[in-house]
Amino acid sequence: MRLPALRKLSALALLASSAGFAAEPTLESTLSLMDQASAGFKSFKADLRKVAHTDVVDKDDIDSGTIAVKRNKPHDLHLRIDLKEPRQQTVTIGDGKLIIFSPLVNEAQTADLGKDRSLVDQFFLLGFGSTSAELKSAYTVTFGGAETVNGEKTTRIVLVPKDKEMLTHVKRCELWISEKGTTVQQKFHTGGKDYQLATYSHIALNPSIPDSAVKLDLPKNVKITKLK
Repeated sequence: MRLPALRKLSALALLASSAGFAAEPTLESTLSLMDQASAGFKSFKADLRKVAHTDVVDKDDIDSGTIAVKRNKPHDLHLRIDLKEPRQQTVTIGDGKLIIFSPLVNEAQTADLGKDRSLVDQFFLLGFGSTSAELKSAYTVTFGGAETVNGEKTTRIVLVPKDKEMLTHVKRCELWISEKGTTVQQKFHTGGKDYQLATYSHIALNPSIPDSAVKLDLPKNVKITKLK
C-alpha cells in the first residue's frame, strides 16, 4: 500500500474514533457502564408508564405517574411512586417499611419488611444504583442485545433470580440500560406469560430531592391494614 493511501486510512480511523463510533455493546461493557453510574448514583426522577399484562384474559392494565428514588448511603434507598392515571395510588419503600396508599378510598396497606427487605429491594429497586457485583450475586445475568426504547439506544440484560423464594414471585427480569448506565425500562416476568413492564421517560439523574419527596405522611383518619 502506498504511503499516501496508508495515511488516508489512518486519518479516517482517527476521525471515526473522535466521532465517538462505539463498538457493539457486550454484557461486560454494559455492566461496566452500570458500575460507573452506580459510583455516583444519588437520586433518580422520571415519568413512569406501568403495564401489568395478564395473559389468561389477554388484558393490559396501564398506569402512569412519576417515580423518585434517593440514596442517602449504600443500601439505604428510598423510593416513591405516585400513580395518577387512571388509578390514584402512592407506593413508598424506605426505612424497612412498605406503604401502599389509595387516597380515593383513604386506605393504606403497610408492611414491615424485616427479613424480606433484601427481596423487596431486589424487586422494586433493581437497576437504581445497582452494581455488577450485586447483580451477579443475586441473579444469573445474561446478555440480551442492543435495542431502542423511546428513541434511545439501550442494551438489554436478562436476570434470573438465584433466591428460591424470589423465584416463586419473579421468574426472570429484563433491564434496558442506556449509554449513561441508567435503567430506562424494566420487565418482570411473574409466571406463564404474565409480566409487569415499567418504562421511564424525562429522566433526571442525581437531581436534588428532599427526604420529604420520597416519604409519605398518611392522613390521621386513614384506614390501615397490614400486608403479609
